[in-house]
Amino acid sequence: MNRNQNDPTDQASKANLSRRTLLKRLLGVGVLGWLGTILYPVAKYLVPPPVGEANVTSMKIGSADEVWTEPFKIIQFGRKPVIVLKDHQGNYRALSALCTHLACIVQYRQEENFIWCACHNGRFDLAGKVISGPPPAPLEIYDVNITDGGEIWVSQRQV
Repeated sequence: MNRNQNDPTDQASKANLSRRTLLKRLLGVGVLGWLGTILYPVAKYLVPPPVGEANVTSMKIGSADEVWTEPFKIIQFGRKPVIVLKDHQGNYRALSALCTHLACIVQYRQEENFIWCACHNGRFDLAGKVISGPPPAPLEIYDVNITDGGEIWVSQRQV
């Protein structure tokens, strides 16, 4: 049985099909829009915003008159830890407190007069140069200045 191309039931079927397709697409777009309005704020809440680097070039860490109970201090210089120590000659020194091997925090061994990383026994001299161990590079050096008023200032070394 051949259907005639001008058969009204066939045309109605095509019209219903196109209406059905249109409704499905509209419903799909609506569901996607609804999901977007729900998921976007959740994603924005869960993903932390980028934090800019603190632009610190120098900072006061204390007074030279203070008595240090420890042979060194670890201070936050912006977002970087810095070790400030007073050597055997009474000079203040400041170096990066992050070992260049695996970024462990270093400490000053006053008895042996070197900076030591406990993670893999890395050793640095007081100028930041590697003495022994696995660290691949020296520690970054910071300038230490003492004002006429006896305040100790640590600043980035100008290259």
